[in-house]
Amino acid sequence: MTLPSPFDSYRDTVRPDWIDHNGHMNMGYYLVVFDFATDAFLDFVGLDRAHRKRQRITTFSLEGHITYNREVAEGDPLRFTTQLLDFDEKRIHYIHEMHHADEGYLAATNELMSLHVSLETRRAAPMSDDVLARLEAIQAAHRALPPTPYAGRVIGLKAKATTTN
Repeated sequence: MTLPSPFDSYRDTVRPDWIDHNGHMNMGYYLVVFDFATDAFLDFVGLDRAHRKRQRITTFSLEGHITYNREVAEGDPLRFTTQLLDFDEKRIHYIHEMHHADEGYLAATNELMSLHVSLETRRAAPMSDDVLARLEAIQAAHRALPPTPYAGRVIGLKAKATTTN
């Protein structure tokens, strides 16, 4: 079976209540819609609602980073792609890209690290063998993707050059 590379199935539309006083999507709603894209990706991985209920597990977000590349406005159609960057038995590292679905431009990115958690202990727990096998297959498909310049970024100001006279 050929796996999508990158994962490319979640779509949404910028909703009226997501618009701020600047006339574009408010920064808080980027996180909301990226969370919807995360749900779609985790379902694809095999960590869907039925699996979570059956195994008494969930995922928690450990860290996230959003870049705001270009504005989107009310009614704009959105297309999300997701690339698996890495994983181990308890963590999944991935990045979403949000594109304007009609015009194609990159509007934003969201890099995330998710932790697999037991609902009984509220502690990190290993993923099941079937989920790990699925992640391995996805990673094999995603290895062919070019590296994204948006992963692993650090926020900060570049050091200012000083001159001496």
